[in-house]
Amino acid sequence: MTTKLYVGNLSYETTEDELREMFAQMGTVESVALPTDRDTNRPRGFGFVEMSTVEEAQNAINTFNGKMVRDREIKVNQAKPQAPRNGGYNSNRNRY
Repeated sequence: MTTKLYVGNLSYETTEDELREMFAQMGTVESVALPTDRDTNRPRGFGFVEMSTVEEAQNAINTFNGKMVRDREIKVNQAKPQAPRNGGYNSNRNRY
């Protein structure tokens, strides 16, 4: 069972390959994602790493949470499910 981790306070220069290499020390990395800002296309300073087992994910949290990476103290914890979003357009809105 895979476990998704949130990795926060990342340097904007951090790459997906760097995160994959770092977390691979703890086990099998299933996926890495670094969201970017829609307008600037710059990284947003956080990412998600999916580990293949709960044990590997917990080891990664224990090892990397609070670790200095590129002069920043990163935060690593289990990712929370994404809250449903309203797309900004209300199709039920009365239109004239």
